[in-house]
Amino acid sequence: MVYPGGLLTPQEKPVPLKSISVTLSICEFVAGVSATLNYKNEEEVPLEAFFIFPMDEDSAVYSFEAMVDGKNVKAELQDKMTAHTNYENAIIRGHQAFLLEEDMCSRDVFCCNVGNLLPGSQAELTLKYVQELPLEADGALRYVLPAILNPRYQLSGCSEDSCLNMKTPVVSLEDLPYTISMVATISSQHGIDRIQSNCSLSPIEYFGDNKTSAQVSLADGHKFDRDVEFLIYYRAVHTPSVVVEMGEATTKSDGVLGDPAAMVTFYPNIPEAQASIACGEFIFLMDCSGSMQSPISKQRRSQLRIDVAKETLILLLKSLPLGCYFNIYEFGSTYEAFFPNSVKYAQSTVEEALQRVKLMRANLGGTEILTPLQHIYKQPSVPGHPLQVFVFTDGEVTDTFTVVREVKSHCLRHRCFSFGIGEGVSTSLVKGIARVSRGTSEFITGKERMQAKALRALKRSLQPVVDDVSLSWDLPDGLSAKMLSPEQTVLFRGQRLILYAQLTGTMPPAEATGEVCLKYTLQGESLENKVTFSLQPELDANLTIHRLAAKSFLQTKDMGLRETPADDKKDVLKVSTECGVISSHTAFIAVNKDFSKPIQGPLAPRDVPRPMLLHAAPVMQSLSPQRCGTGRRALMCLGHRQEKKCLSKACLEKPKSRASAKKTSAETHGPVVEDNRLAQLISLQKADGSWDLNEDLALVLGMKLEDIQAALPDKDANSSSWATVLAVLWLHDNAKDMDCEWELLERKAVAWIHTHAGSDRHELVKTAIAFVKSSVDPAIFGP
Repeated sequence: MVYPGGLLTPQEKPVPLKSISVTLSICEFVAGVSATLNYKNEEEVPLEAFFIFPMDEDSAVYSFEAMVDGKNVKAELQDKMTAHTNYENAIIRGHQAFLLEEDMCSRDVFCCNVGNLLPGSQAELTLKYVQELPLEADGALRYVLPAILNPRYQLSGCSEDSCLNMKTPVVSLEDLPYTISMVATISSQHGIDRIQSNCSLSPIEYFGDNKTSAQVSLADGHKFDRDVEFLIYYRAVHTPSVVVEMGEATTKSDGVLGDPAAMVTFYPNIPEAQASIACGEFIFLMDCSGSMQSPISKQRRSQLRIDVAKETLILLLKSLPLGCYFNIYEFGSTYEAFFPNSVKYAQSTVEEALQRVKLMRANLGGTEILTPLQHIYKQPSVPGHPLQVFVFTDGEVTDTFTVVREVKSHCLRHRCFSFGIGEGVSTSLVKGIARVSRGTSEFITGKERMQAKALRALKRSLQPVVDDVSLSWDLPDGLSAKMLSPEQTVLFRGQRLILYAQLTGTMPPAEATGEVCLKYTLQGESLENKVTFSLQPELDANLTIHRLAAKSFLQTKDMGLRETPADDKKDVLKVSTECGVISSHTAFIAVNKDFSKPIQGPLAPRDVPRPMLLHAAPVMQSLSPQRCGTGRRALMCLGHRQEKKCLSKACLEKPKSRASAKKTSAETHGPVVEDNRLAQLISLQKADGSWDLNEDLALVLGMKLEDIQAALPDKDANSSSWATVLAVLWLHDNAKDMDCEWELLERKAVAWIHTHAGSDRHELVKTAIAFVKSSVDPAIFGP
């Protein structure tokens, strides 16, 4: 079941959203998007339509306009309270009015009001935005057009003003009343290697001798039943660059838009370094709310979110270094810690934790993530062990600003690495808590393996601290750079770093160049990366770099309508209105003053149901369709507080008992078709990195235990050393393509062999390679 886009008549017959058309333009690693929604009022009364839709939290929305019966009305960005007042007054006067705003509680949800839509009238609503595209571990750039907006849990004690509290009707996929089209143009000076998508596409057309551009569209018949995702692979390795964009000449000189802006991209060449043995306190916060029982995607035989999260947690536990401390929290409407305090990493504590992980079920109701986070922050620190928090969630929380603010208030004592699982995840929550705590975020959808992304984050958390990060500019006299991005204090190996600056002063002649230098210190060694660039500004009518710079600034300062400090709010309003990029303190308002017809009685309110996968359909269908209050103000995000029946997981899910929730992925979706021997081998490894020689290991290796024992070169040798060498060889021979997942396991195993095999090590390795007929280089076990 999904929530479709479309209007509803009083008889609940849909007045359909006719179509959604999206134009996507990707140049290098920046996306520009124009989305148009086409509606028609087929009723006999004037309507006021309300609809909400998801948006990636990194999107800089800079334009909103309406075309009503051939008349174009362009919106103006105003202070949010002023915009609401102007919208109300316009409706009262009989004008047509349009309002677009961020949701009160989350940066990745937008609300739109269409006021005074006459019978027979048609409206085209177009919004435009730009965003940076995230870089995947394999070098791909990922673009996602969010389509799924799952029910979100209302945090206890938090605001009820979220637009997500509005209820909307449900239709089946077969009855979805609108179409969607999407045309994408991709270009790169380095050439395009390939383009992949989770949706059916038309044949891809490439242009240029080096395939420097391409065009592709969604195949006909696509329904908005999943997020639309593109993975773009360019031919050349990403290289550092600086792009200077010309400012807007008509803008006042002291504003951001009036000056040129620079976008600086670094790929810091941080050398790999061994972390210390005792290197941290690791807290794993695992979402066990009811929605985690849903499949990761709509693909056939897709694993359940909770099952994938459990497998990943086991791998992370096995990969932790000796000497660290750890604890695990499972949370939903309530939470529970495995241990009263973080415990030292040892075989006994790991075994106890693994047993409890295996019993985890998605049966704890809603996603009350704030309370366990507060409990974690109240615990005493472990001296000498910096706190690292790993959060696994499907991200279905209404008030993300509250959670992000809580994490930010403790950012000096910890880093947070977050993982969004499945489609419809709140990008505002997952990206927000990582950004303010100087960690990283990852998203797992479709057939992606969460394990690889989780291990990448763990390696980053184990990475030695990069100190003294600074950025310096070498510019001609009379020209200076003012940073618009937040101060960079953390760098990770393999990470892309994007910074924005405003160039003020006198621009030099066209042939002039500048230089920017990124400096940092790693384990006492000073390192730097430099880029020389042309100071000739490029002209872009959409002012893309300026918009992205404004968004970067707003993400740092804007903590929501109610909680942003007064000084920051002043800066947010200034940058938002000057650059035309929406924030939680501003809204787009458009009024068609050419139309003025006194309203006879109240406008008929119509909700626009949103596309949403509904995994709790039987429960939802038992609920009667109630509205959140009556009239326009009750439905607006800043309206008077009414009693609202929240379309949330708290409404949709009731906690199940552990006994009633013991169906596995195989029982509900059939067996997952994959070789589980790697997972079995990982589960058999001990905390110190070794394996015991027993029947379970022999089964994974595909041999008889007596044959393995007979091949032992020295009958008096440590059988665990022999078993551990064979296990490492198996990893290289049978799971080399997933080495990013077991690299830390192997590192522990080799270190253990060095300590315990002694002088027998070289003979054990040589005999083992011959025994299993392996082609692995013995050098993997060290000199």
